[in-house]
Amino acid sequence: MLIKDNIDTADKMMTTAGSLALVGSKPPKDSMVARKLREAGAVIIGKTNLSEWANIRARHSTSGWSGRGGQTKNPYALDRNPCGSSSGSGAATSANFCAAAIGTETDGSIVCPSSANGLVGIKPTVGLVSRSGIVPISHSQDGAGPMCRTVRDAATVLGALTGVDSDDSATAASAGKSFTDYTQFLKAEGLRGARIGVVRKTFGFMDAVDKVMEAALDAMKKEGAILVDPVEIETAGKWGETESTVFMYELKANLNAYLARPGFNPPVKTLKEIIEFNEKNHEKEMPYFGQDFFLKAEAKGPLSEKEYVEALEKNHQLARNEGIDATMDKHNLDALVGPTGGPAWLTDLLDGDHFGGGSSGAAAVAGYPNVTVPAGFVFGMPVGISFFGRAWSEPVLIRLAYAFEQATKARKAPKFLPSANLRG
Repeated sequence: MLIKDNIDTADKMMTTAGSLALVGSKPPKDSMVARKLREAGAVIIGKTNLSEWANIRARHSTSGWSGRGGQTKNPYALDRNPCGSSSGSGAATSANFCAAAIGTETDGSIVCPSSANGLVGIKPTVGLVSRSGIVPISHSQDGAGPMCRTVRDAATVLGALTGVDSDDSATAASAGKSFTDYTQFLKAEGLRGARIGVVRKTFGFMDAVDKVMEAALDAMKKEGAILVDPVEIETAGKWGETESTVFMYELKANLNAYLARPGFNPPVKTLKEIIEFNEKNHEKEMPYFGQDFFLKAEAKGPLSEKEYVEALEKNHQLARNEGIDATMDKHNLDALVGPTGGPAWLTDLLDGDHFGGGSSGAAAVAGYPNVTVPAGFVFGMPVGISFFGRAWSEPVLIRLAYAFEQATKARKAPKFLPSANLRG
């Protein structure tokens, strides 16, 4: 297996989050994720490149680029982007460099690269998988999860990762709600009778993607799913400003705490020192984009600030109580679906990423689970569909995703083309 280079291992590998500022950094012990993988018999063969600092350094960043690793490419078309901060985990797994990989997500960074690289990705409920020993952004939204070529592989890996960890208080809530074997929920007939809400407002950003989604919905109906179409998450998008506020506060607090752990002696000790390092090494670290998010985060105060407390409360109210939970209660749903994203865009180091659209926001802000599965192709570039829902509903989502996968068999291996074939 491969793991993302923001996940600690106490071995000969460094953990750098893609930054030259952390070159030489040797964590004092394995992250819980690495430890659980080893206990399950996995061999960690390396770490994958990522969007530096998991894409939280600057607004106009380019996914898949880091100062340490350079630019990751999409194996379906090498001039296109692998998407999201777990870009290397997505590209490597898709390209058969490993049996499976681990990515991390704060908002979209497991599901987007899984979609863009033709994979199954599981972004778990916050607290299902420990984040201890993972370079953080936001303790209210961060999570680690599997990125695999099949739902069975992803379910197998997820079961190895779960468990309560005293070093991550969020995992206490998973007691009695987690499983060590999620393959028990793989049912080929799993769509039969399932009530699935189609979140239509996540559609419409590209006609070709809508065509793939309509075929996916037809496949679900043929398998016996009951589609409630459309449904609306009435609060969708209203958390945009408060989500950003939470990120800036939590980034500073969480990153400083990670760097200050006992027994750890990293080259930089605080976010402030990272900012200073980047300025001193501008040509290598900031040739294409800056660090405006880092600067905003450094200017924030402690997590006791009223602005932060109210923003976090509003996020959960909008995305959980009045968002996913309210929508599913209203329509008596088992899950919600929407396009994970569009086909991979051309990598653009000058202007940064060109996200077309997607559906990751509600589950990300709520801290709820999201499973993406390959659904089809646009000019040879893969597009995924996301199944998301209530907290701890991984068993339901995995059942639905597996049934969809078995009914459609949409995934095709990449061919490492220099460019996408736009002539069809």
